[in-house]
Amino acid sequence: FEDDLLIYDTDKTYEELYEPWPLEEESLLKGLVLGTGDYVRKCGFQKALLGLSGGIDSALVAVIAQMALGSENVMGISLPSPFTSDLSRHGARQLAQNLGMHFEEIPINDIFQTFKKTLTPLFKGLPEDETEENLQARIRANLLMALSNKFNALLLTTGNKSELATGYCTLYGDMCGALAVISDIPKTLCYKLARHINRDQEIIPEDIITRAPSAELKPNQTDQDSLPPYD
Repeated sequence: FEDDLLIYDTDKTYEELYEPWPLEEESLLKGLVLGTGDYVRKCGFQKALLGLSGGIDSALVAVIAQMALGSENVMGISLPSPFTSDLSRHGARQLAQNLGMHFEEIPINDIFQTFKKTLTPLFKGLPEDETEENLQARIRANLLMALSNKFNALLLTTGNKSELATGYCTLYGDMCGALAVISDIPKTLCYKLARHINRDQEIIPEDIITRAPSAELKPNQTDQDSLPPYD
Protein backbone atom coordinates (compact mmCIF):
# COMPACT_ATOMS: atom_id res chain seq x y z
CA PHE A 1 0.00 0.00 0.00
CA GLU A 2 3.00 2.32 -0.42
CA ASP A 3 4.92 3.57 -3.44
CA ASP A 4 8.33 1.96 -3.88
CA LEU A 5 11.10 1.77 -6.47
CA LEU A 6 13.36 -1.25 -6.87
CA ILE A 7 16.17 -1.37 -9.44
CA TYR A 8 17.27 -4.82 -10.58
CA ASP A 9 20.53 -5.21 -12.50
CA THR A 10 20.39 -8.35 -14.62
CA ASP A 11 24.20 -8.57 -14.67
CA LYS A 12 24.39 -8.98 -10.89
CA THR A 13 23.58 -11.78 -8.48
CA TYR A 14 21.49 -10.88 -5.47
CA GLU A 15 20.68 -12.59 -2.21
CA GLU A 16 17.03 -13.41 -1.68
CA LEU A 17 15.01 -10.58 -0.18
CA TYR A 18 13.18 -11.27 3.06
CA GLU A 19 10.83 -8.85 4.76
CA PRO A 20 8.76 -9.51 7.87
CA TRP A 21 5.09 -10.17 7.15
CA PRO A 22 3.12 -7.11 8.37
CA LEU A 23 0.57 -7.37 11.14
CA GLU A 24 -2.98 -7.73 9.83
CA GLU A 25 -3.96 -4.51 11.59
CA GLU A 26 -1.07 -2.54 10.05
CA SER A 27 -1.78 -3.82 6.55
CA LEU A 28 -5.50 -3.07 6.84
CA LEU A 29 -4.88 0.40 8.21
CA LYS A 30 -2.51 1.24 5.36
CA GLY A 31 -5.03 -0.07 2.85
CA LEU A 32 -7.83 2.04 4.32
CA VAL A 33 -5.63 5.13 4.37
CA LEU A 34 -4.59 4.60 0.74
CA GLY A 35 -8.14 3.95 -0.42
CA THR A 36 -9.54 7.00 1.37
CA GLY A 37 -6.82 9.37 0.17
CA ASP A 38 -7.03 8.10 -3.41
CA TYR A 39 -10.82 8.38 -3.52
CA VAL A 40 -10.89 11.94 -2.20
CA ARG A 41 -8.07 13.25 -4.40
CA LYS A 42 -9.08 11.40 -7.57
CA CYS A 43 -12.58 12.86 -7.22
CA GLY A 44 -10.93 16.29 -7.36
CA PHE A 45 -11.20 17.16 -3.66
CA GLN A 46 -8.66 17.96 -0.97
CA LYS A 47 -10.81 18.01 2.15
CA ALA A 48 -13.18 15.69 3.99
CA LEU A 49 -15.52 15.95 6.96
CA LEU A 50 -17.36 13.51 9.18
CA GLY A 51 -19.71 13.39 12.13
CA LEU A 52 -17.90 12.62 15.38
CA SER A 53 -20.30 10.79 17.68
CA GLY A 54 -17.84 9.93 20.43
CA GLY A 55 -18.00 6.27 19.37
CA ILE A 56 -15.28 3.99 18.08
CA ASP A 57 -16.43 3.87 14.45
CA SER A 58 -16.30 7.61 13.82
CA ALA A 59 -13.05 7.79 15.79
CA LEU A 60 -11.47 5.18 13.53
CA VAL A 61 -12.66 6.96 10.37
CA ALA A 62 -11.29 10.26 11.72
CA VAL A 63 -7.85 8.71 12.25
CA ILE A 64 -7.87 7.20 8.75
CA ALA A 65 -8.89 10.53 7.20
CA GLN A 66 -6.23 12.41 9.15
CA MET A 67 -3.54 9.96 8.04
CA ALA A 68 -4.74 10.10 4.42
CA LEU A 69 -5.33 13.84 4.01
CA GLY A 70 -3.56 15.64 6.87
CA SER A 71 -5.08 17.28 9.94
CA GLU A 72 -5.62 20.58 8.16
CA ASN A 73 -7.89 18.92 5.59
CA VAL A 74 -10.29 17.09 7.92
CA MET A 75 -13.22 18.56 9.85
CA GLY A 76 -14.98 16.71 12.67
CA ILE A 77 -18.53 17.72 13.61
CA SER A 78 -20.24 16.74 16.86
CA LEU A 79 -24.04 16.82 16.57
CA PRO A 80 -25.36 16.08 20.08
CA SER A 81 -29.03 15.34 20.68
CA PRO A 82 -30.90 15.20 24.00
CA PHE A 83 -29.64 11.61 24.38
CA THR A 84 -25.94 12.29 23.74
CA SER A 85 -23.90 11.67 26.88
CA ASP A 86 -21.23 13.98 28.26
CA LEU A 87 -18.79 11.11 27.69
CA SER A 88 -19.57 11.19 23.96
CA ARG A 89 -19.22 14.94 23.68
CA HIS A 90 -15.95 14.97 25.59
CA GLY A 91 -14.60 11.98 23.65
CA ALA A 92 -15.33 13.59 20.28
CA ARG A 93 -13.65 16.84 21.29
CA GLN A 94 -10.63 15.07 22.80
CA LEU A 95 -10.14 12.92 19.70
CA ALA A 96 -10.18 15.99 17.46
CA GLN A 97 -7.62 17.67 19.69
CA ASN A 98 -5.39 14.59 19.63
CA LEU A 99 -5.52 14.56 15.82
CA GLY A 100 -5.11 18.34 15.48
CA MET A 101 -8.16 18.56 13.22
CA HIS A 102 -10.83 21.26 12.99
CA PHE A 103 -13.76 20.58 15.31
CA GLU A 104 -17.23 22.06 15.67
CA GLU A 105 -20.23 21.18 17.84
CA ILE A 106 -23.74 21.76 16.49
CA PRO A 107 -26.51 20.67 18.89
CA ILE A 108 -29.59 19.33 17.08
CA ASN A 109 -32.09 19.45 19.97
CA ASP A 110 -34.02 22.51 18.75
CA ILE A 111 -34.33 21.10 15.20
CA PHE A 112 -35.39 17.72 16.59
CA GLN A 113 -38.11 19.27 18.74
CA THR A 114 -39.37 21.28 15.76
CA PHE A 115 -39.61 18.11 13.67
CA LYS A 116 -41.56 16.34 16.42
CA LYS A 117 -43.87 19.33 16.92
CA THR A 118 -44.57 19.47 13.19
CA LEU A 119 -45.48 15.78 13.15
CA THR A 120 -47.50 15.81 16.41
CA PRO A 121 -50.93 16.20 14.72
CA LEU A 122 -50.27 13.09 12.60
CA PHE A 123 -48.51 11.08 15.30
CA LYS A 124 -51.03 11.89 18.05
CA GLY A 125 -51.59 8.90 20.34
CA LEU A 126 -48.76 6.86 18.82
CA PRO A 127 -45.76 5.84 20.98
CA GLU A 128 -42.26 6.98 20.06
CA ASP A 129 -40.21 4.30 18.26
CA GLU A 130 -37.55 4.00 15.55
CA THR A 131 -39.27 6.89 13.74
CA GLU A 132 -37.98 9.45 16.23
CA GLU A 133 -34.57 7.74 16.33
CA ASN A 134 -34.26 7.95 12.55
CA LEU A 135 -35.28 11.60 12.59
CA GLN A 136 -32.14 12.42 14.57
CA ALA A 137 -29.91 10.57 12.11
CA ARG A 138 -31.52 12.33 9.15
CA ILE A 139 -31.23 15.76 10.77
CA ARG A 140 -27.52 15.11 11.21
CA ALA A 141 -27.19 14.02 7.60
CA ASN A 142 -28.78 17.24 6.35
CA LEU A 143 -26.42 19.39 8.41
CA LEU A 144 -23.35 17.40 7.40
CA MET A 145 -24.29 17.56 3.71
CA ALA A 146 -24.79 21.33 4.00
CA LEU A 147 -21.28 21.67 5.42
CA SER A 148 -19.96 19.35 2.71
CA ASN A 149 -21.49 21.52 -0.02
CA LYS A 150 -20.46 24.82 1.52
CA PHE A 151 -16.84 23.91 2.24
CA ASN A 152 -16.26 21.62 -0.77
CA ALA A 153 -15.34 18.71 1.48
CA LEU A 154 -16.41 15.11 0.90
CA LEU A 155 -18.57 13.64 3.64
CA LEU A 156 -17.24 10.33 5.00
CA THR A 157 -19.74 7.90 6.51
CA THR A 158 -18.76 5.86 9.54
CA GLY A 159 -20.86 2.68 9.51
CA ASN A 160 -19.07 -0.66 9.89
CA LYS A 161 -19.81 -3.97 8.16
CA SER A 162 -21.57 -5.50 11.18
CA GLU A 163 -24.10 -2.65 11.23
CA LEU A 164 -24.67 -2.79 7.49
CA ALA A 165 -25.05 -6.58 7.53
CA THR A 166 -27.81 -6.41 10.17
CA GLY A 167 -29.50 -3.23 8.95
CA TYR A 168 -28.53 -1.34 12.11
CA CYS A 169 -28.29 1.96 10.24
CA THR A 170 -30.53 4.69 8.83
CA LEU A 171 -31.16 5.23 5.14
CA TYR A 172 -30.58 8.93 4.33
CA GLY A 173 -29.15 9.25 7.86
CA ASP A 174 -25.82 7.81 8.95
CA MET A 175 -25.55 6.12 5.53
CA CYS A 176 -25.49 9.51 3.81
CA GLY A 177 -22.14 10.55 2.34
CA ALA A 178 -19.58 10.14 -0.42
CA LEU A 179 -17.46 7.24 0.88
CA ALA A 180 -18.21 4.56 3.47
CA VAL A 181 -14.66 4.17 4.76
CA ILE A 182 -15.04 1.14 7.07
CA SER A 183 -18.12 -0.48 5.53
CA ASP A 184 -16.12 -3.65 4.84
CA ILE A 185 -14.65 -3.84 8.37
CA PRO A 186 -16.60 -5.83 11.00
CA LYS A 187 -17.03 -4.23 14.42
CA THR A 188 -14.61 -6.61 16.13
CA LEU A 189 -11.88 -5.58 13.72
CA CYS A 190 -12.62 -1.91 14.45
CA TYR A 191 -11.55 -2.57 18.04
CA LYS A 192 -8.36 -4.29 16.89
CA LEU A 193 -7.51 -1.37 14.63
CA ALA A 194 -8.15 1.12 17.43
CA ARG A 195 -5.80 -0.78 19.73
CA HIS A 196 -3.18 -0.86 16.99
CA ILE A 197 -3.49 2.90 16.45
CA ASN A 198 -2.97 3.42 20.18
CA ARG A 199 0.02 1.06 20.40
CA ASP A 200 2.55 3.82 21.10
CA GLN A 201 0.37 6.61 22.47
CA GLU A 202 -3.30 7.29 23.17
CA ILE A 203 -4.73 8.81 20.03
CA ILE A 204 -8.26 7.41 20.33
CA PRO A 205 -9.38 8.17 23.92
CA GLU A 206 -9.54 4.98 25.98
CA ASP A 207 -13.11 5.72 27.08
CA ILE A 208 -14.22 5.54 23.45
CA ILE A 209 -12.76 2.05 23.09
CA THR A 210 -13.98 0.57 26.38
CA ARG A 211 -17.53 1.97 26.51
CA ALA A 212 -20.55 -0.08 25.49
CA PRO A 213 -21.44 0.69 21.84
CA SER A 214 -24.53 2.88 21.55
CA ALA A 215 -26.33 4.84 18.85
CA GLU A 216 -27.59 7.17 21.63
CA LEU A 217 -30.91 7.78 19.90
CA LYS A 218 -33.00 7.09 23.01
CA PRO A 219 -32.35 6.98 26.78
CA ASN A 220 -29.86 4.37 28.03
CA GLN A 221 -29.61 2.73 24.62
CA THR A 222 -26.93 0.17 23.71
CA ASP A 223 -26.40 -1.72 20.46
CA GLN A 224 -27.04 -5.03 22.24
CA ASP A 225 -30.61 -3.98 23.01
CA SER A 226 -31.46 -5.12 19.49
CA LEU A 227 -28.29 -6.90 18.29
CA PRO A 228 -26.42 -9.96 19.57
CA PRO A 229 -22.92 -9.27 20.99
CA TYR A 230 -20.59 -8.28 18.14
CA ASP A 231 -18.26 -11.20 18.80
